[in-house]
Amino acid sequence: MSGEPADEAGTLAVIACGALSSAVRAAARQLERPVELHVLSALLHDRPAEIPPAVEELARRLSAEGKEVVLAYADCGTYGVLDDLCARLGLRRLPGLHCYDLLAGPARVAELLEQEAGSYLLTDFLVRSFERTVVAGLGLDAHPELVADYFAHYKRVVWLRESPDDELAAKARAIAERLGLELETLEVGSQPLASELLNLLEAPR
Repeated sequence: MSGEPADEAGTLAVIACGALSSAVRAAARQLERPVELHVLSALLHDRPAEIPPAVEELARRLSAEGKEVVLAYADCGTYGVLDDLCARLGLRRLPGLHCYDLLAGPARVAELLEQEAGSYLLTDFLVRSFERTVVAGLGLDAHPELVADYFAHYKRVVWLRESPDDELAAKARAIAERLGLELETLEVGSQPLASELLNLLEAPR
């Protein structure tokens, strides 16, 4: 990328989706170098075309400040546009098409969707933030009648659970009930995502 040489402190600037911010902070604590976290709203997933321009604006500013920039994003519905941006600006991003790949692995996610294409996938973050990121994000709070339209083709909810949590389990059941779908829980753990984040943050400059 263009800009000044990397600063003496070797600061790593991570541009992260809000859905991954807690996991990025946990990974950053394991590094010896300083890390800055710059979080973009997870609501951009409702408008994925807006992700690349938001990332580019921030990445160019951080690069001009002499920081190394990496993206805590998968493709996230940009259909390769984020990869084009990475190629142009010399950035690295997380692997995969979406955060589901990071949590369960692409092969496992593909198998889930092959078993039932109408699978609505939840993560711990989505369970916690469902009212804000899905209900309000899609306008279902103002127009609850649209639930039937948005979710008409789904057959089940699959929760990719990272850690046991009774409160989250109750919320996941409530979400499935609200959508009129059966809930299935797949234990994925937190290690796959943590490992991918460490690989991203520790990669050679």
